[in-house]
Amino acid sequence: MLKSEIDTPALVVDLTAMESNLRRMAAFFADGPTRLRPHYKNHKSPALARRQMALGAIGMTCATVGEAEALGRAGIASILLANEVADSGKIARCLRLSEQTDLIVAVDSERIVAAFAAAASRQNRPRVVVDVDTGMGRCGVPQGEPAAALAQFAVEKGLHFRGLTGYEGHCVRLAPGPEKERAIRESMRKLADTAELIRSRGIPVEIVSAGGTGTYSISGRLPGITEIQAGSYPFMDTDYATVCRDFEMSLSVLTTVISRTGNQRIVLDCGLKSLSGERGLPTLKNVDGARLRRLNAEHAIVDILDPALPVQVGDRLEIWAHYSDATVNLHRRIYGLRGNQVEETFILES
Repeated sequence: MLKSEIDTPALVVDLTAMESNLRRMAAFFADGPTRLRPHYKNHKSPALARRQMALGAIGMTCATVGEAEALGRAGIASILLANEVADSGKIARCLRLSEQTDLIVAVDSERIVAAFAAAASRQNRPRVVVDVDTGMGRCGVPQGEPAAALAQFAVEKGLHFRGLTGYEGHCVRLAPGPEKERAIRESMRKLADTAELIRSRGIPVEIVSAGGTGTYSISGRLPGITEIQAGSYPFMDTDYATVCRDFEMSLSVLTTVISRTGNQRIVLDCGLKSLSGERGLPTLKNVDGARLRRLNAEHAIVDILDPALPVQVGDRLEIWAHYSDATVNLHRRIYGLRGNQVEETFILES
């Protein structure tokens, strides 16, 4: 299939740029003691997860039970569900999946630990990591004694305690430089010190999992951190590119011009149902003389800045993804482009 034959709006990825990103991140972790466990929520593609595994990843991270199940169906041997699971139905699904693959679930309360223990069988001990709040103020227990106490409680309840997880997401948007590095080191010290406290009580800590694309190069080199959960690096986006310039943007939405009003505006056949705009407006790819002004449900309103703009009804344009996670979530497939040829289609599952 040619690019011109794709029905719009459609999510497309530049395979050359994406593959460069995959190789770059894999190379960073190839020789160090810290390993890569990519986050599935960014691309939601089993095929891309298998490609990341083939490049050396030790497993995958995910955010939902549905994503974990998709990874299990794809044959991923080690899955970290780095989010809390609280209702009985989802706990039961986790236990079923853990019979087929090495599923590790984050916990941050005795209530959740007790619920997993009550639902478990003697033959199926749930594998858990304690989620530590390293400063983001989202999920997670405080560092130190509260985390150590929860780890001890998990062991006493018969769960298989594997270690700790924590995300220094509050550091991601700091400008590169000494202040960002200091903030990341302080967050990771909370995790590493908590791991040592737990070990001092005779409880093994195998996993200390943290990080993301915006912090990988610092967190991934700190003592005590065993793995990094980088997610956005295959696709990147115009939002993330402001704080991490190590990778190329590769993801865009292919659209068709459906209306032109003189030299005032053009309208594209995409909107909020196909392109995320909650973190800010996306930008046109390789188009000078025009600027995206507004996203409606099914329309993108573009102001014409240069009257000589050579764009007419029926032409095709691309819009860079501004927030790749949320944009991917609006689609069922991604067309992999090599030039103008569709070389591969990635089916999305969650």
